[in-house]
Amino acid sequence: MRAVVWQGTKDVRVEEVPDPRIEEPGDAVIRVTSTNICGSDLHLYEPLGAFMTPGDVLGHEAMGVVEEVGGDVTDLAVGDRVVIPFQVCCGTCWMCERGLQSQCETTQNTDQGTGATLFGYSELYGALPGGQAEYLRVPHASYTHVKVPEGPGDERFVYLSDVLPTAWQGVEYADPDPDGTLLVLGLGPIGDMACRIAQQRGVRQVIGVDLVDARLDRAGARGVTTIDLREVDEVGDAVRDLTQGRGADGVVDAVGMEAHGSGVAKLSHKIIGALPSAVTKPVMTRVGIDRLAAFYTAIDAVRRGGTVSLSGVYGGMTDPLPMMTLFDKQVTLRMGQANVKRWVPEILPLLTDDDPLGVDDFATHRLTLEEAPDAYATFQAKEDGMVKVVLEPGRRPAGA
Repeated sequence: MRAVVWQGTKDVRVEEVPDPRIEEPGDAVIRVTSTNICGSDLHLYEPLGAFMTPGDVLGHEAMGVVEEVGGDVTDLAVGDRVVIPFQVCCGTCWMCERGLQSQCETTQNTDQGTGATLFGYSELYGALPGGQAEYLRVPHASYTHVKVPEGPGDERFVYLSDVLPTAWQGVEYADPDPDGTLLVLGLGPIGDMACRIAQQRGVRQVIGVDLVDARLDRAGARGVTTIDLREVDEVGDAVRDLTQGRGADGVVDAVGMEAHGSGVAKLSHKIIGALPSAVTKPVMTRVGIDRLAAFYTAIDAVRRGGTVSLSGVYGGMTDPLPMMTLFDKQVTLRMGQANVKRWVPEILPLLTDDDPLGVDDFATHRLTLEEAPDAYATFQAKEDGMVKVVLEPGRRPAGA
């Protein structure tokens, strides 16, 4: 089959790889009809490359049609249309039963000290082949799926794999006062959707921060109060001007480790990335630092007694934090990979013909699998108005 594979830092290719097959009785194989490029895939594209192996299949936001099921698979049959959550989870362990599917004890990567196995996300999370491919093997398939109805296009449901639950959890964890303000840092896919969810839930004032014109325009067109990072000295001051000097009740950091304005950490990433993997991995896992500009901004802009919710991915082990400020302001911190299955029952009723979250036209680019390498480069550069990319493995490039 054809698949998007990692071959090195900033080197993504589409190649022939072996078709997936049933390996365990709980497996299923799906034919992928839509699969997305996620902002966190860009971390593998560059800063987390040390944990990748050439030939690894990328992608963790897929949906499609069941082609084959193992003997132990229940609640799933050939021909079912499904979205695949980005994490593999069993549904029966202590963590899953408490809605912490991203910490599934059955698929935890204890050798790496990390949580549940993720599709297409490096040896840190199980080295499981991902969904930017024509076919995908799904372990623990009886639970690791969301069945969706026939009829509506993939765009109605594909974001259940990651974008919708990640943004939903980000807003839920930020716990904004309905009569107050939610600040969203970064208006990429997660930040954009977090703004939409907060508005749908009735938050009075939603503020979004970015420095890319297309992203600011997109959010502003839906009624979000936008702050252009290029036009303010301090985001915190601009937010306080909009909140009677108090700050935002809740802040969603949808940027993470690749924030702008973190020069030392950016240089560190480049230097470490140039080292051999055998050297890089212990450095990253023991003394790695993140680009923390967005996190520092969140701490500054949140009101006293408010909450900061981290949805953007961080991976540092020695990040310096302003503990005195956090303590003095009585800031609550919540964070983590989204627990997809926990939030799906609350999100599904919103995926209606009325489309209150605007999922039908959420993608800015719908491309073929063969166009993925160029899309990775464009997405990282924040060019061509690219906010969300959907790949369609069944579609061929024009003239092919």
